Amino acid sequence: MNRIFVFLFIAVSGLELGGLLFHIPLLTTIAKPLIVLALVGYYLTRTSQRSVVFLAGLVFCWAGDVLLMLDGELFFMLGLVAFLLGHVFYILAYRQHSYADSTEGLLNTQKIRFSLPILLAGTGLVVVLQPKLGALQLPVMIYAVVIIIMVMNALFRFGKTSPASFWMVFGGALLFQVSDSVLAVNKFHSAIAMGNFWIMLTYIAAQGLIVRGIVAHESGKS
Repeated sequence: MNRIFVFLFIAVSGLELGGLLFHIPLLTTIAKPLIVLALVGYYLTRTSQRSVVFLAGLVFCWAGDVLLMLDGELFFMLGLVAFLLGHVFYILAYRQHSYADSTEGLLNTQKIRFSLPILLAGTGLVVVLQPKLGALQLPVMIYAVVIIIMVMNALFRFGKTSPASFWMVFGGALLFQVSDSVLAVNKFHSAIAMGNFWIMLTYIAAQGLIVRGIVAHESGKS
C-alpha cells in the first residue's frame, strides 16, 4: 500500500512543480493540497507506531499549504500560524524520535558550535527583512525563532537515532528553512526568478525527507 502513496507523492509533486514551471495554475491548485496528504498516507501505511505528535505536525503543514493558496493577508497570517504550529509539533516529534539513553549524542559545546550557522542564517535573514515587514514584524520574527529551534532540534538528534534517520530529518529541516527563507525574501524583499518554483521544490524535498527519516527511526533502520 505504501508504494501507492509514494507514487502519489511523486506524481502530485511533479504536477505542482510542472504547474509552476509552465505557469498552469490549475495544476498547482489540484496538486498542492495533495502533497502532504500523500505523505500522511505513506506514513500511516509504513509504520505501526503512528506518532500522534508527528501526524499533528503534518496536518498543520497541510493546513498551511491550503491557507497560503488563498489570497489576502489574513490567509497569509493564518497559514503562517498553521506552519508555526506544524514546526512546534515537529520539534516535539524529533525529541520523541530520539534514543534517550544514547551516549553518542553531541556534547554541549558541539551543539553550540554546530548551531551557530543555523542561528546566524535565521537571524541574519530577519535583520535584512525587518525594515520591510511592517505590521508582520512580530509574527515573522516569532516564526523565524521557531523554525531555527526546529532545525536545531533536528541537529540534536545526532547520535540518538540511526544515521539514516538523522541525516534525512536534518537535511529535511535545513531544506525547510531554505524554503521559508526564499519565500520570505520573495514576498517581503525582492522578487526571485522562479521564486515559487524554488520554494516548492525545497519544501517538497524537505517534507519527503522528514517523513522518510521519521519512518526510518520507527522501523529501526540503520
